[in-house]
Amino acid sequence: MGSFEITGGKNLSGIIKPQGSKNEALQVISACLLTSEKIEITNVPEITDVLNLIKLLKTIGVKITRKNKNHFTFHAKKIDKNYFKKENFKKLSAKIRGSIMIMGPIVSREGKAHVLTPGGDKIGRRPLDTHFKGLERLGAKIKIEKNNIYQVSGKKLIGTKMLLEEASVTATANIIMASTLAKGLTEIYNAACEPYIQQLCKMLNSMGAKITGIGTNLIKINGVEKLFGTTHKILPDMIEIGSWIGLAAMTQSNLTIKNCSIKNLGIIINVFRKIGVKIKIKNDDIIIKKQKTHEIETFMNGSILTISDAPWPGFTPDLISIILVLATQAKGSILIHQKMFESRLFFVDKLIDMGAKIILCDPHRATIVGINRKYPLKGTIMSSPDIRAGIALLIAALSAKGKSIIYNINQIDRGYENIVERLQKIGAKIKRV
Repeated sequence: MGSFEITGGKNLSGIIKPQGSKNEALQVISACLLTSEKIEITNVPEITDVLNLIKLLKTIGVKITRKNKNHFTFHAKKIDKNYFKKENFKKLSAKIRGSIMIMGPIVSREGKAHVLTPGGDKIGRRPLDTHFKGLERLGAKIKIEKNNIYQVSGKKLIGTKMLLEEASVTATANIIMASTLAKGLTEIYNAACEPYIQQLCKMLNSMGAKITGIGTNLIKINGVEKLFGTTHKILPDMIEIGSWIGLAAMTQSNLTIKNCSIKNLGIIINVFRKIGVKIKIKNDDIIIKKQKTHEIETFMNGSILTISDAPWPGFTPDLISIILVLATQAKGSILIHQKMFESRLFFVDKLIDMGAKIILCDPHRATIVGINRKYPLKGTIMSSPDIRAGIALLIAALSAKGKSIIYNINQIDRGYENIVERLQKIGAKIKRV
C-alpha cells in the first residue's frame, strides 16, 4: 500500500498550480455516456478516483484516447449490454463512489442500467435514496438483484416536478443527466448548485441539452431526443486550492497558487480569513505570505467563532478538516461543526497525539483551543482514514517537528495528483516509501 515519510518544520516557497476538479471530472466524464459522438475533456486530474472511472467506462464499451496527460477523448458509440457481468466492472465500482453516476446517463440512453453499491470514503452514512427516488419520479423502476446489483429500468422517462429531500451533488447530477433525454419538462427543486453542477449543465447545454436555472436550486430541463459531441475544460479543484491555502499558513510559507478561478471559490477565501490567514488576490492567483501568527476572529458579540459546513454556497464539508488543523496553531478558540457526515472528525485523535488541544464533543463537533505556535506539533505515525482527513494529517505532519509516517496513502492519492513531486518542488521534505 505504501506510506509517506515526512520531515516537518520546513518553510516552503514557490508556485503551485491546482489540478482539475475531482468532483467535476467524475460528473462530466459520466456524461459522455449520453451521446454516441466524441467528447473531448481537458484539465482532467490524474488521480486514482478519476482514472478508475475512466477504466470503468472502458469496461462499458467506451473508446478512450489519451491525447496528453490531462486531455482525453471519450467515444461511447456503443454500450456493451453485459458490462455489469464483468469482474473488472465490479472491482472498479467497489473502489469509487463516482461509479453511481453512470446510472442516470445509461438508463436515459439505453432504457436500462445496472449499478453496484459504490465505494469511496467511509465517512458515515451516505444513502443512495435521493438518486433512486429522483429516477423513480421520472418513471424508472428500481429492483435489487443478487450480488448487490441494482437494476434500473426506464425505457420511457417522463419529465416531472420533484423536490429533493437533500441537496445531494451526485444525486442532482444523476437526475439532471437522466432528464436531458426524458420526454417533456423536468423541474428539480432543492437541487445542488455547486460549481461542479454548473459546469455539468454548461457542458450538457453545449451538447444540445436545454437546461435553465444553472447556479440556482431550481433547475429546469427540457428533454431532447439526442445529444451531440462537444469539448469541455474542467475547473481547477477548489478543494485542492483550499488545501494549499491551509498548507501555506500552517507551515508559515510563501506560496503562490496559480489560476484559481477565484469567481468559483464562493466563501472559501473569506472563511480562511476568519481564521486569520492573510490572503492577497492578484488577477486569478492567490498569494500567501509567511505569517508569524494567525488569530481566529470572534463573533461580533465576542462569542467563540463557529465554522460549519453547508450545501453551496455555504462552506464545503471537504475543507472542514483543513480549517480544523489550521486552528490548532492559531491564536484563539473555535468550534468546528461538521453537519453532513458523522465520521469525518474521528481523525482528531491523531492531532491530539501530535500535541493539539482538541475536545471532540460528539461525532459532529470539535472545539479547538489554538496554541498560538507556543510549541510545534510533534511528528508521529498515523494512517489516513479518507481523502480529506488524509490531506489534513499530511499538512499537520509538514508543519510538525520531527519525522512523521502516514499509512493508507492510497486515500490521499484518490484526490491529489502527484502530490509528492509537487510538494517536493516547493521545498517539502517528503518521500513515498
